[in-house]
Amino acid sequence: MVSLQQRHVRAADWRLTTAQFLFMRRVVTTELLDTDSGTPAEIAASLGDLRRINRWFGGIATTEQMIRGVAREMNAPSLSLLEVAAGSGYVPEMACERLRNYGVKLRVTLLDRAPSHLAGGNHAIAGDALALPFRGASFDLVGCNLFAHHLSPEEFVRFVDEALRVCRVAVLINDLVRRALHLSLVYAGLPLYRSRITRHDAPASVRQAYTPEEMKTLLQRTRASRTEIRRHYLFRMGIIAWKSGPVKRATLNA
Repeated sequence: MVSLQQRHVRAADWRLTTAQFLFMRRVVTTELLDTDSGTPAEIAASLGDLRRINRWFGGIATTEQMIRGVAREMNAPSLSLLEVAAGSGYVPEMACERLRNYGVKLRVTLLDRAPSHLAGGNHAIAGDALALPFRGASFDLVGCNLFAHHLSPEEFVRFVDEALRVCRVAVLINDLVRRALHLSLVYAGLPLYRSRITRHDAPASVRQAYTPEEMKTLLQRTRASRTEIRRHYLFRMGIIAWKSGPVKRATLNA
């Protein structure tokens, strides 16, 4: 027969287990695509997986909605964007197409650490995200997609401040939300991925992603005048860090 004390202990254990399930500890893991740990065919297949992930699971929509919000607030029919860690540039390219339907013209420049990831062309350059090779206020916006979780807290603050230097208006951050349910969904979706690199990197990305609450704390250490954090479809978050404004504050709508 179970005593009342034992029942209390079991209830406390259940609450602890539930809390651990809901709020995962951040675990830094090296992702294979970061180090090009694969054949050219495997890397190309992984970049293809990323395109599908962004198309199906909210990546493009998150970037599009942030840019629409900035364009509306600035009353700007045209904006220039530097996309950092851009890869082939699929997300800003698709966002650009969607924005035309709302009368917003987006001029995109791509930057990535690896020339092999870039699609090429006059508006693509290899460079360091933490030391952007541009003069101050060179672009209206500086954005990134699925990049922030690769950075340590100190690197993240440094990146945001560097992006604020290069932008004229705002920094846009599109990234994952770390939750145990998100990780479970990623494991369930592993058969969808064509590359072994993605099958390794997708769970690793969720484990080392930040929560909106952690992002709010980190953003308070940057030079942003104000920041907005919003939750988007299927464990995405969109962050707008404004370069100028009347009051330094952070809002969290998660």
